[in-house]
Parts: sequence; C-alpha cells; structure tokens
Amino acid sequence: MKKFIAIVGSNSKSSTNRNLLKYMQNHFKDEADIELAEIKDLPIFKKSPEKTVPEYAIELANKIEAADGVIIGTPEYDHSIPAALSSALAWLSYGQHPFVDKPVMITGASYGSLGSSRAQAQLRQILDSPEIKARIMPSSEFLLGHSLQAFDDDGNLKDKDTIKQLDGLFADFLKFVGISEQLGGATAANMEEARNFNWEDNK
Repeated sequence: MKKFIAIVGSNSKSSTNRNLLKYMQNHFKDEADIELAEIKDLPIFKKSPEKTVPEYAIELANKIEAADGVIIGTPEYDHSIPAALSSALAWLSYGQHPFVDKPVMITGASYGSLGSSRAQAQLRQILDSPEIKARIMPSSEFLLGHSLQAFDDDGNLKDKDTIKQLDGLFADFLKFVGISEQLGGATAANMEEARNFNWEDNK
C-alpha cells in the first residue's frame, strides 16, 4: 500500500481543505495510507546566516522524503495560495529538498464557485521551481467549490459527481506514482542542481 503525506495548505482551524484531505484519508483508506500534515505550527520563512531550519520543517521534510507521494490541499486568497503555504514551501526548500522528483497531487477547496483554480496554477509554478523540482501530476485539477456546503455532518462529500471525479483523479495519481518510480534516472542530478541553486547567483 502506498504511503502519502497530505499537506493542509492553510493555518485556519476550520479549513475546508483540511476537511477535504480528511475525507480523502478515510475514503481511500483501502488504497493508500494518507497522513495529514499541518503547516500552522511553522513560523513565517526567514533566512538566517546559519541557514537554521525549524525542527518541525525538518520533521516534515523527512516524512515527505519517506512517502511515495504528496497531496497538497490549497485554498485561494486573492488569486493566490495562502502566505502560510508559500512560507512552508520555502522552509521545505531551504537547505533541504524533499520534493525533488516526488509525485504531487494538487487539490483545492474554496467557498466560491471556482474552487481554487488560480491558486493551483500558482502552486504548480512554485513546485516546478529550481529549488523544489517536484513531479506534479499533469492535466489534473480537483476544484471543490462552495466547500462550506460540500460536506455532510459526517464529513463526507455529498455530490456524487464530485466523488466520481475525485475517485478518478486519485486512481490516476496512484498510476502516476507507479510510473514515477520508474523515472529516477535524473533524480541524483536534479537533487544536486536543487542543492546548488542560488537566486543571488542567477541575476
């Protein structure tokens, strides 16, 4: 059984993205072991001369490295991902690079009708950056709109078509992870490039 880390891309205590990832954790429990990971305990990213990284960021990076893949649930604020998620990804690419060639599935829930489409597009750009180099599942968006009304009292998605779409995307992600396991030829070089990359030397 595959092991996935599902990152709650919000520091809100009542995030519907957390609800979505919890639903996936339970709904797909016979297909994968999904562990939820919070970012709310991480401080805002700040460089230091010693390149000090918070202990929790190191712990989270180790979990990502050990996992077969990562699922990220992002809200959308002002057409972008939350500052807390951006900061968390900065910590996870500062002196450590657990995302290099790691399969990633992006999901998103928002209160409006469009889900988190613009935030997901931005997140793809960030995950494709030289310091992160994640392997993002292509041609896939799971956009949960009107997320406050999307779940029943037991935390289950109510709309059958939405569930069917999520089932299909998750099945694709399992296949994508399997394919990714056969594509490690450049991983060592990609890791070295990520470690050596420095924006200050690339003006």
